[in-house]
Amino acid sequence: MHEHTVRVTTAAGTVEGFTRDGVHRWRSIPYARPPVGALRFRAPEPAQPWRGVRYCHGFTKCAPQEHRYAVLGVGKYQPMGEDCLSLNVIAPEVPSAEPLPVMVFIHGGGYIMGSSATPIYDGVALAKRGCVYVSVNYRLGALGCLDLSSLSTADVTIDSNLFLRDLILSLRWVQDNIAAFGGDPANVTVFGESAGAHAVGVLLAAPGAEGLFAQAISESPASGMTRSTDVAAEFAARFASILGASKHDAIDALMKATPAELVAAQNRLINDGVRDMLGAFPIGPVFGDDTLPLDPVDAMQQGKAHRVPLIVGTNADEGRLFTRFLPLLPTNEPMIEALLAEVEPAERARITDAYPDYPERSACIQLGGDFAFGSAAWGMAEAHGRHAPTYLYRYDYAPKVLRWSGLGATHATELLAVFGTYRTRLGALLTAPADRRSAMRVTREVQ
Repeated sequence: MHEHTVRVTTAAGTVEGFTRDGVHRWRSIPYARPPVGALRFRAPEPAQPWRGVRYCHGFTKCAPQEHRYAVLGVGKYQPMGEDCLSLNVIAPEVPSAEPLPVMVFIHGGGYIMGSSATPIYDGVALAKRGCVYVSVNYRLGALGCLDLSSLSTADVTIDSNLFLRDLILSLRWVQDNIAAFGGDPANVTVFGESAGAHAVGVLLAAPGAEGLFAQAISESPASGMTRSTDVAAEFAARFASILGASKHDAIDALMKATPAELVAAQNRLINDGVRDMLGAFPIGPVFGDDTLPLDPVDAMQQGKAHRVPLIVGTNADEGRLFTRFLPLLPTNEPMIEALLAEVEPAERARITDAYPDYPERSACIQLGGDFAFGSAAWGMAEAHGRHAPTYLYRYDYAPKVLRWSGLGATHATELLAVFGTYRTRLGALLTAPADRRSAMRVTREVQ
């Protein structure tokens, strides 16, 4: 296979990528200074310029997370580290007469795991259809998505919503640099799945993101992922306690802890919260600061979100994935009864009556999926649709392999169609020609 190098000059310096299979690729271009040392828990700063050529042929580090989540293939794991604020660009090899649309992808993973290097997020199929594809890393978990700003002192400041600030800076990088890669900065679509879809909704409500994208797509946004500053402060105090510090001397512990220690403490915080039924997930954005003044759906309802066209939706069998992996959703009767324990009897009956076969297993799984994802998508669509063009979808398609496995059109399976997986050699083994035609239609309509 013929392969050669390709260079582009960005605002910070020249980056070298490689050309293969009809597309140019650049991997792990830094869009920010490494948030290490004194910059840990601080808002990101633009990447410092470099001399000469920066080689962007391979993926560098992903955000610190549990080792098992950084898998890239059989026995292959991506290295992790705090120096993770990078993005990847894929562009068609044949130059276009006009600047191309830009698609910026935000990966999911519950704000605690994931990487732009995950193989399924490879954007070659999208780029080949005529766009410049960008995928972004951002700080996860305790280092980026747990609001610890209430632990700031007179000497040391901890900024809030670090991951959101990361994403905004990455979108600014796109505005400043994507024309050099053949992209149109005036035609940027930001899209994401699961927590990434939730992040898209948050960007819609973030004042700092105004004008940085022209369209948005939110695939299966999750509910219960935002919190007020008061709730965030309670979680921050609990986190400090897990690290063995009080609220007043937490800074020292936070700055000295290794990334692995912070990940372990964050996991304990999540597990304790689930056990204590605190009613909120500790990881994710906080509203009530300058970066995110309002809860995103409230901002949409009030017309204070960015009035760009939005596509938002869910998959038909969202909950089924969580009966096999990551048992976080209420997908059985005991979990649902615990969830509804504080709900008024009439309201509780109205909810369960909407699922005629409740408490049968399939009805419980459907209810759990609607609780976690459907409610978020419907709420976003209703609120944003008051002020901007909004399109709500449900993705029902599942090839025979997914139907036979009992997963169906479960959470994240639309990604196989969006990223053209069904058109690869592996996809050909899994699907029939009619399946691949469906997948091509999804890829086309996403663009």
